[in-house]
Amino acid sequence: MAYEELTLSKQEKKLSMAFLHVAFISLLIGGLMGLLQTLVRSGKFTLPWGIGYYQILTVHGVILGLVLTTYFIIGFQYALMNKTVGMTIKERKYAWFGFWVMLVGTIMTATIILLGQASVLYTFYAPLRAHPVFYIGLALVIIGSWIAVFVNFHQLYRWKKAHPGEKSPLLAYMVVINMLLWIIASAGVAASVLIQFIPWSLGYQETINVLVSRTLFWYFGHPLVYFWLLPAYMAWYAIIPKIIGGRIFSDALARLSFVLLLMFSIPVGFHHQLTEPGIDPTWKFVQVVLTFMVVIPTLMTAFSIFATFELTGRKKGAKGIFSWLKKLPWKDVRFLAPFIGMLAFIPGGAGGIINASHQLNAVIHNTIWVTGHFHLTIATTVMLTFFGITYWLVPHLTGRTLTKGMNRLGVIQAIIWTVGMTIMSGAMHIIGLFGAPRRSAFSQYGGTEQASHWISYQMAQAIGGSILFIGILLMVYIFIKLAFFAPIGETEFPIAQEEPDAQPTPKFLENWKLWIILTIALILFAYTIPFIDIIHNSPPGSVPFDWPIGR
Repeated sequence: MAYEELTLSKQEKKLSMAFLHVAFISLLIGGLMGLLQTLVRSGKFTLPWGIGYYQILTVHGVILGLVLTTYFIIGFQYALMNKTVGMTIKERKYAWFGFWVMLVGTIMTATIILLGQASVLYTFYAPLRAHPVFYIGLALVIIGSWIAVFVNFHQLYRWKKAHPGEKSPLLAYMVVINMLLWIIASAGVAASVLIQFIPWSLGYQETINVLVSRTLFWYFGHPLVYFWLLPAYMAWYAIIPKIIGGRIFSDALARLSFVLLLMFSIPVGFHHQLTEPGIDPTWKFVQVVLTFMVVIPTLMTAFSIFATFELTGRKKGAKGIFSWLKKLPWKDVRFLAPFIGMLAFIPGGAGGIINASHQLNAVIHNTIWVTGHFHLTIATTVMLTFFGITYWLVPHLTGRTLTKGMNRLGVIQAIIWTVGMTIMSGAMHIIGLFGAPRRSAFSQYGGTEQASHWISYQMAQAIGGSILFIGILLMVYIFIKLAFFAPIGETEFPIAQEEPDAQPTPKFLENWKLWIILTIALILFAYTIPFIDIIHNSPPGSVPFDWPIGR
């Protein structure tokens, strides 16, 4: 079924661009912090002006893992919703209100981190304690994002009301699935921040239950990965086919994969806590099994995307087994950057299987291998796809064009990013197998035989990080050029249609009550008994209020 594609108004374009501006400012700041980290770990650089390593580590994690991703995703998803189902004036007012709530929270949190009062890392594990403003700022960011959630829900609800019995546009369906995942998952970290951390940091609560706080964080922390990943899947399923001149392989397969990712990405947080005492091993096993269930929609996605590539190539005249590869637009950065991201997801996914496996996890747990894994999946797969989106979305929103020169510069940027990340992430994986810890500057190992064994890999991280920072500077330059200085013109908003002879999409895939009930049932099954057990058997609180701030 073909849908009427709406024209974005100037106000709708400004809304999405506001989120993207914050995202790319975050990319620059967070990227600089990442560069400084790799230089410090090389042993050849000392931070000036009394800046602490864990201070820049916290800035890097929070601003890239939470701020950059959340702002980019919300801005991108507003554009998708406005293009497919439209936005009313009232919805737009709420959307702007959510943006300002998020921005105030972001500024509060960033300021406290930069002042050295919240060096608690991106995970902000207790007993590390930050200044209360850090947690209040985080709460505002979450609340602001929830406003975006309800705006997107209302947009689809309004469209469905005006089109009874019709199948919703695929991209709108995907956005709502991702926002369902976000609000269910972020409720965990919101509860932890509001009920535990804010009262504790203000001194109203003398102690904090560490295991409860960590369990609530990872209830949120793993679905967060899929909140990052699903917008990339949106581009792979419904936008890349249009860019390469093809069609969506299967609308039903795309919707089913998103439903499965919603159900199996949330009740799995214990696989990040396999080494923690206080959690029954049986429930760890249950959640590991549920973790591996996400392999199914992931393989469905890989099959669907590469089927689209092959069908498109054969329609363009490809005859041999792999000759369709030659028909893909390798010189178009809108395709090349996301495609490299897809390839990076293969070793990234393999590393994820190791991380989630009980025995293998014991080898790499809390080593820098895990950091290397994050940089393959999020910083390569997701970010390169986001960059590929930027090349057409920003000029569309600003009324400009992607020139051949800027496209060529984008190809160079994608190659620089890939080379830098391969060197840095590869070194992290290798040194992690040797036992090098994550979240550490390694300074405490200076002069030891082990440190000398690691030094070449630490230097490799610094080299890779330096190359990556060049890629960041280039991407920020491209963003500024596309937003303000590229030639005026019309840029397509590429949304693919499904194959004309495609089988009808089953109606049960849009049975929202069914999928929400099944998701909540899985969560209750995976968490109710172990959570009650954690609370019932927790020792008396032993982390005092006067634990030092930011250490």
